[in-house]
Amino acid sequence: MGVKIEGTATVVKNAGSHFLLSELPAWNPFPALLKGKVRLRGSDSTNPVAVGDKVRYSYDQDPTVENPASIVEVLDRKNYLVRRSTNLSRQTHVVAANIDMAYVIVSLFFPEIKLPFLDRILVTCEVYGVPVTIVLNKIDLYAGEVPEAIEHFMEIYRGAGYEVIATSCKDGSGIDMVRERCKDRINLFCGESGVGKSSLIKAIDPALSPKIGKISAAHLQGRHTTSLYEMYNISTGGCIIDSPGLRGFGLVDLKKEEIATYFPEMLKVADGCRFTPCTHTHEPGCAVKAALEAGTISPERYSSYMGMLEDDRKFR
Repeated sequence: MGVKIEGTATVVKNAGSHFLLSELPAWNPFPALLKGKVRLRGSDSTNPVAVGDKVRYSYDQDPTVENPASIVEVLDRKNYLVRRSTNLSRQTHVVAANIDMAYVIVSLFFPEIKLPFLDRILVTCEVYGVPVTIVLNKIDLYAGEVPEAIEHFMEIYRGAGYEVIATSCKDGSGIDMVRERCKDRINLFCGESGVGKSSLIKAIDPALSPKIGKISAAHLQGRHTTSLYEMYNISTGGCIIDSPGLRGFGLVDLKKEEIATYFPEMLKVADGCRFTPCTHTHEPGCAVKAALEAGTISPERYSSYMGMLEDDRKFR
């Protein structure tokens, strides 16, 4: 009989009931399965264990695909990004956990940006304590033709208090900045399908793909998965969590009267409202409505806010 080994590691890949763990900051992925009693926790979530989670594990001999380690406990999270499942509206889905910085990747066109969708992600980051940066990707496709559209987008989100980095994988714009920001951090890259997340990751570290591909093949040989959440180890230090393209983003555990407090530009002026609480919709003496009329709060962001008030089950 071998000696039972126990330790703490981070989930670096989630493939349904199969996982890869690594004892970060060292990069030494090994396979693991989820114990049934752990699986029952967080039953309102489609994935009680997410990439980025720190877990306790045990095994009797060196873990292999045939003899994986067992996840016996999920440790407390410092933060996480969660959304309501679009096809199972009563359930939630944790995108990633223990995130140092979330990068929401968007493009103005190809695919065309949906501001309400972006704003739902930003609000959720605010709710769950996830620092967030917006990456406006593919600027080589439209910088010369619609510079005013770029400027307007920047005005909206920088005016709301968010950092926006413009990038292009084709000409290298902004790549060095994102690479430097990712150093020695756990970073989440998320966004709609087609915005260029994978290309951006490869531009940040061209050596990533073969390393990740090798791990994927060893762990998932013979298994079919429709979506994978995985963490990449980057050569400059730190990791990037890549998530499948999101098609919708439902808000979770957020009361309607709380929504405005997670719009930084609204929170900044809300103390000036005549009435408390104020929905910022019809009340006289509303400081948020005054800021909207003065142009310091954008109509696009206010429209997103109204959409969240009207229907908290709306995904786009």
